[in-house]
Amino acid sequence: MLLRRIICTVRKTPLRIKYRVYNNPLTWAMICGVGRNFFNGNLGRFAIPSFLAFTTIVYAQQPDKKVDDEIVEMADNLYDHHEVDKLYEFLSQYKDSKNDEIQWRLARAASDKSKKETDETKKKELTYEGLHHAEIAVKLNENNFAAHKKAIALNPQDATSIHSLGYWCFVFADMPWYQRKIASMLFATPPTSTYEEALKYFLDAENVDPNFYSMNLTMLGKTYMRIGNKKMALLYLSKAHEYPVKTEDDKDAHKEAGELLASLGVKS
Repeated sequence: MLLRRIICTVRKTPLRIKYRVYNNPLTWAMICGVGRNFFNGNLGRFAIPSFLAFTTIVYAQQPDKKVDDEIVEMADNLYDHHEVDKLYEFLSQYKDSKNDEIQWRLARAASDKSKKETDETKKKELTYEGLHHAEIAVKLNENNFAAHKKAIALNPQDATSIHSLGYWCFVFADMPWYQRKIASMLFATPPTSTYEEALKYFLDAENVDPNFYSMNLTMLGKTYMRIGNKKMALLYLSKAHEYPVKTEDDKDAHKEAGELLASLGVKS
C-alpha cells in the first residue's frame, strides 16, 4: 500500500510527535473521526485504548531503523518532561530491541522508576532490570557512552551515568540476605557491591558536576549513614534538604533527607 502521511500535534505533556499512518480505513477513521477527540483528551466510543497502543500500531508498520529513531525521539521527549512511569511503560514494549540506544534508555527508565517505588521487592526487581538492560546495551555497543557500566570510562564527565552506577551499587550493598538468596537463583553470578563502592561513585558524580542532582546529595548522606560517618551524613543530607524543589525527584530527595535528618536528631 502507498504510504500516506499525516502529522498530528500532541500537546498532552507538552510533546510534539509525528505519526505516520498507513492507508487503512479503520486507522484513518480513528484519526480523522474519534481520533480527533482522542488528541483533545476527550475519548470517544471507538477511541484507541491508550496512547501507547496507538504508537505501537503505527510503529509496527515502519522500517526498523526509522522505527528505532522515532522510539528514541519519543523516549527522550518523555524523559525531558519527567514522565517516569510513561517512559518506562513505553520503552518496556521494546525490551527485546537489538538497538543499544533503546536498551540503555530502558535501563535508565527502570532505574528512575525504582527510585519512586515504595515496595522494596519491586524496587529491587526494577534495579535488576535496569542492570540487565545496561549490560545488554554494552554488549550491543561497547562504545555507547550512555550504557552505564562503560559510561565512566568512555565519558568521565557524565555525572548522571556515574550516579546511576552508584545507585545500583548501593541497592546491591543494601540487599538483605533473603533477597540475595533469591538473586542467586536468578543469576549465575549475582551482582554484589559495597557501600564504599557506591560512595565512590556518588562522590565522583559530585566532583564532575557539583550539586547537579538533589538525589545524589541524599544518597551521599544515606551512604555515609550506612558506614557510620554521621558528620558527613549530616553535611550532605542538609544540602539535599535545602536543595530547590523543582522536580518530583527533588521533592522525593527533600522528603527523604528531612526524614533521615530527623532520625539523626536534627529538628526541621
